[in-house]
Amino acid sequence: MEHKIKKWKLLESEYIIRRPWLTARREKVQLPDGTIHPEYYVLEYPDWVNIIAETKDGRYVLVEQYRHGLGEISIELCAGCVEPGEAPVDGARRELLEETGFGGGEWELIATLSPNSSTSTNMCYCFVAHGVEIKDKEQHLDTTEDIAVHLVTRDELYRLLSDGEIKQAMMAAPLWKYFATKEK
Repeated sequence: MEHKIKKWKLLESEYIIRRPWLTARREKVQLPDGTIHPEYYVLEYPDWVNIIAETKDGRYVLVEQYRHGLGEISIELCAGCVEPGEAPVDGARRELLEETGFGGGEWELIATLSPNSSTSTNMCYCFVAHGVEIKDKEQHLDTTEDIAVHLVTRDELYRLLSDGEIKQAMMAAPLWKYFATKEK
């Protein structure tokens, strides 16, 4: 017996908050079976990017920063938001340069992921950049950013990932794909 999935019907939608880092709307929806759900919340975020950046000498560029949501200092890939009208690869290049001073190299998209397709509207574009090098000796950080740059070997990066020290799911997923599909 085949079950055909159908989209929900939007009955009402209202914004409950619109701020630079948080936009949320409450929607009234009707499910295919006729059930009406009066409060379904959707979070609007800009698209995100992250970068597995490998230097010309084979080291990987990571960033360390405080993450208030978890209340922890975190080791991560360089990442950020895509600006309005900006192509994801251009946003990734900009974020890498701003946060780490690294740029150049050859870029490829390794994954396009939905951070939370149930309640969020954005996508995360994950890039690999081979052969990056220092282009700017100064960081150009946002007011909420305090970032230390670390260069690690492939083995060190794999250990950080496999030991669970890279916790952000939108970073762990493309890293696992990278290690599964890219030869040593």
